[in-house]
Amino acid sequence: MTDVLQFLAVLLAAFGLVCLGWLAVGALLLPGVCPARMVVDAKGSGDGLEQTVKALLWLRRTGLWWGDVVIEDCGLNREGAALAQALGAQNGVEFSSDDYDRI
Repeated sequence: MTDVLQFLAVLLAAFGLVCLGWLAVGALLLPGVCPARMVVDAKGSGDGLEQTVKALLWLRRTGLWWGDVVIEDCGLNREGAALAQALGAQNGVEFSSDDYDRI
């Protein structure tokens, strides 16, 4: 029984070392801090806008990308402009529009 426990302990330790090595190599391969602005063109009712912005915010939260998200109004209707403004209230998301009177 002790041989099985020793084998499991050695297996767990080896797995832990492999995981630490994987994290170290991953940290070395990640790009340095190079912030970029991601501009999302929004049209119509903003179909897919929320998913796109949430995906970009997820990338930023995980540390795979640094920068701001800009929602550019390229012909949004009232519904789409309201969605873009609601998304623009989030941290790091900017809504750029020439016409705020539509809302």
